[in-house]
Amino acid sequence: MRLLCPHCGERDRQEFTVLGDAAPVRPHGLDTSADAMLAYLYPRENVRGPVREFWYHGAGCHAWLIVERDTRTHAVFKVKPAREVVLARQEGL
Repeated sequence: MRLLCPHCGERDRQEFTVLGDAAPVRPHGLDTSADAMLAYLYPRENVRGPVREFWYHGAGCHAWLIVERDTRTHAVFKVKPAREVVLARQEGL
């Protein structure tokens, strides 16, 4: 499998580390309950099909990326810098 890093170009999957589902949004604020933080950190679905995941380009530019791919076929649909996705989320709030 190959990924198109927005900074380095096309690279082999071995240069990256998958860090999990990018859908959950971290609770904000000092008054966040332990239950809310627990729900954010641990329960995850083992999705079969299209997913959005955090990937880290450790053997390249050291960028955090959001990779949209299909877990059944490993087809990659889109790769974006995680910073862009997070900033877009914040503007939408």
